[in-house]
Amino acid sequence: MNKIIKNIIILPIIITIAIVIVVLVVNLKPPIAHKNVGYPQKSVEVIAINKIPFRARVTAFGNVEPAILLKSKSEVNGKISYIHPDLKQGASLKKGSVVLRIEPTTFKISLNQSEAGLAGSKSTLAQLEVEEKSTRLALKIAKEKLDVGLVELERIKSIWEKRLIAKTILDKEEQTVLSLRQQVQDIKGKLSSYTSRKSAINAQIKQSMSQVDKSRDTLGRTEIVLPFDARIGAVNVEKGEFIQAGGVLFEALGLKAVEINAQLPLKQFRALIAGLYDSEYPALNLQEPNVLQSALIQLQLEAKVRLVGNSNSSYWEGNLIRLSEAVDPTRDTLGLVVAINNPYQGVIPGIRPPLLKGMYCSVEFYAPAKPTFVIPRKAVHQDRVYIAKDDNTVDIRKVEIQFNQGELVTLLDNGSITEGEKLIISDVIPVIQGLPIKSTHAKKYEKNMIEKAAGKKVGES
Repeated sequence: MNKIIKNIIILPIIITIAIVIVVLVVNLKPPIAHKNVGYPQKSVEVIAINKIPFRARVTAFGNVEPAILLKSKSEVNGKISYIHPDLKQGASLKKGSVVLRIEPTTFKISLNQSEAGLAGSKSTLAQLEVEEKSTRLALKIAKEKLDVGLVELERIKSIWEKRLIAKTILDKEEQTVLSLRQQVQDIKGKLSSYTSRKSAINAQIKQSMSQVDKSRDTLGRTEIVLPFDARIGAVNVEKGEFIQAGGVLFEALGLKAVEINAQLPLKQFRALIAGLYDSEYPALNLQEPNVLQSALIQLQLEAKVRLVGNSNSSYWEGNLIRLSEAVDPTRDTLGLVVAINNPYQGVIPGIRPPLLKGMYCSVEFYAPAKPTFVIPRKAVHQDRVYIAKDDNTVDIRKVEIQFNQGELVTLLDNGSITEGEKLIISDVIPVIQGLPIKSTHAKKYEKNMIEKAAGKKVGES
């Protein structure tokens, strides 16, 4: 009992002493020194912002088609009498080769008949001209006889007036003169008819000549001659087969050039030519002939054609020759027709094949180089870029993007940035205005970006 009372008295005393000691320690301890600590300095990579040569580039896709495609059709009815031994699909034939012939016998007979008719008409005209010449000579003789008769009549009259001859002699001489006059008139009438008769014969000759030309032309159409060096497509006839006029014989594809109707989204086409055709050029009137062709030449777009799926770096130089006549409403694309000359030259088996009909190709269009603000796409953060200021702090700027091209973007020159400033290309998380940084100039990255902007491969001279 005494022990319990003793514990109750001692415990409060101990607690009181502990509290007093804690209070004294806290009050006697010197105050904690505080330091002003800011944001830690971040290490970033920067590149210089300058206007550099930039070539806008877009890629379109399309199939190879021959620039010249001949679908030969029969222009006459008849049986196929000859087919060139190399007139087979995939074969190549030279210009001027006789590739097919339709049996010409019937057409030769028709030509012979026409030529015979023409010869007959010419013979009739020649005979008529001989007769006319003879008639003119007869008229001359008749007129001379009449003149002699008139002189004789005057002499007889003078004698009769002296009553030295009988009246019957004068009457007989007058009858002779009248007969000579009638003879002259008959010959003149006959001679005048030759003009109309020759006109009729000449008209007949012209008709006969037209018939001969027609027969010759028809006969010429029985022989099919290649008008250009060609590669043969589908062949639709065989020797001995009867073909109707208008029937398809074969296809021939020109070897000199091919075309690709490359489909490009309208949005990309507008971006490709943005800034190339500006206020320094007059407005176009496309109703005038050749205006669009001249405008395409002024754009100076370069086209490089590659086979889709071909892993090697082979390409063909193309020329933009025209735009398609309409926009594809389903895909919202515009066709840019590119011509490639001599697609069968420089063929390397397994590496560089010839451009054959139907091959699927990509066409890269390059605009001429133009000084532009070009920056990496990764340096743009929701239409904002980070600029490294001279005092080693971050300045957040809003920019306006003009064109996206792969890893690069171009900016409108609206005064938001100026040449010579340093652009941060590293990720800065978190980022605030005035954030302290330590910058390193990424010279190699900057050089590679300049090469890409100029349309070169990295490391290409």
